[in-house]
Amino acid sequence: MGRDVSQGAFTREDRVRYRQKVRRCLDVFALMLDDFGFDADRPMTGLEIELNLVDSAAEPAMRNEEILAEIADPLFQTELGQFNLELNAEPRLIEGAGFADYEHDLRSSLSRADERAAGSDANIVLVGILPTLTEGHLVEDNLSTNERYRVLNDQIVGARGEAIELDIRGVEQLRTHTDSIAPEAACTSLQFHLQVAPDSFADYWNASQAIAGVQVAVGANSPFLYGRQLWAETRIALFKQATDTRPEELKAQGVRPRVWFGERWITSIFDLFEENVRYFPPLLPICEDEDPVEVLHAGGVPQLSELRLHNGTVYRWNRPVYDIMNGRPHLRVENRVLPAGPTVVDMLANAAFYFGLVRGLAEADRPIWSQLTFSSAEENFHSAARRGLDAVLHWPGVGDVPVTKLVLDQLLPVAATGLDGFGVAPAQRDRLLGIIEQRCRTGRNGSVWQTEAVWAAERHLGMDRPAALHHMVKRYAELQRTNEPVHTWPVP
Repeated sequence: MGRDVSQGAFTREDRVRYRQKVRRCLDVFALMLDDFGFDADRPMTGLEIELNLVDSAAEPAMRNEEILAEIADPLFQTELGQFNLELNAEPRLIEGAGFADYEHDLRSSLSRADERAAGSDANIVLVGILPTLTEGHLVEDNLSTNERYRVLNDQIVGARGEAIELDIRGVEQLRTHTDSIAPEAACTSLQFHLQVAPDSFADYWNASQAIAGVQVAVGANSPFLYGRQLWAETRIALFKQATDTRPEELKAQGVRPRVWFGERWITSIFDLFEENVRYFPPLLPICEDEDPVEVLHAGGVPQLSELRLHNGTVYRWNRPVYDIMNGRPHLRVENRVLPAGPTVVDMLANAAFYFGLVRGLAEADRPIWSQLTFSSAEENFHSAARRGLDAVLHWPGVGDVPVTKLVLDQLLPVAATGLDGFGVAPAQRDRLLGIIEQRCRTGRNGSVWQTEAVWAAERHLGMDRPAALHHMVKRYAELQRTNEPVHTWPVP
């Protein structure tokens, strides 16, 4: 939900009009899918990276507005918390040296931003959950000043009607409650966008769902929250709980959560938009003046603003996107399962693994989703979030298998074939997939490094948990700037 919102109070008439407008947009979208010319000739990719700002003591720095003004780069935007920023990479093709171009541009942008942030006693840290965050940091007063975040907070908290409970049980346990969505700001993610043709969208979305657990296991980087070691990728549980509009009674009735894995394989992108409209009440009932039917009949490209806004308030881990660029509409899969960090090259390795694997599976002769039940894909996702590289996943043809063995024996070759299909240069393919291979062979990703570094500080340096977390974040920030992949990082 990237648009600005200034309206804070919505009337009954606003909601009725919005619901009618969303359904009108949905009808027009169905017509467009039948015979409209979507841009899909050469599939573009995109990356979004959410960032943390920390001060010299490794505490969250609540200065994003000040630092954003210093950066003065439209690729950077605010995010939910005042200690967050978002970097949107320029979309591009990944054929040839596309990944090398991404790496150069991302490192240059982050270096410039870090230099500007240093003037405000802050540095940028790429991590799924900033380990030094406390409950005192994640409060409503520390939401970004952009009004859309305040409105969204009011609507989610109002829809729930009571405090939001956080209950995450992993290596240690966290149980607390909050009166705002501020804990969601702890979840800093890495998001991939892949442009897809309408007739192949279902294949790519289904493939993305099937591999979500594998992605999370390999890329986990969020083991700590509020000083406790929880899941390997705690961000998955935190994001779902921190934005849950359902009191216990609605959960018991089977009402879907707004952070949602889904419940079935699809045959069309329309299935996802239709589910969003059917299952989820609007949070931000804001209408534009456009009549999409009139625009379509006049030969124009409808914005479908209400449908897109509603879609942006349903937080699927693989989200369908309708967008317009240079006057032409296109469709994208927005893959949202991964955390930020640890380094630029680690994130691009995750990107290469995703883009290659999803293409390889989507274009396979026998679809993976015809062999794997949807419930198994969801179970894999949550098992991977809990256990990371130690997870055992269910996979067709092999049954229950350690995720590292699955990646090494079966999935890396599929990813390599998929990258070849995109025309990625062999040297880029091998370098980036080699990082994924070495994570699996060494059993070390960002989550493992963080936990080992904290244990070492506690056991060998005699630090208590808060001191160990601050010590680890400072060392993490130093190693991050080397751009050496995390499986090579030393543990003190």
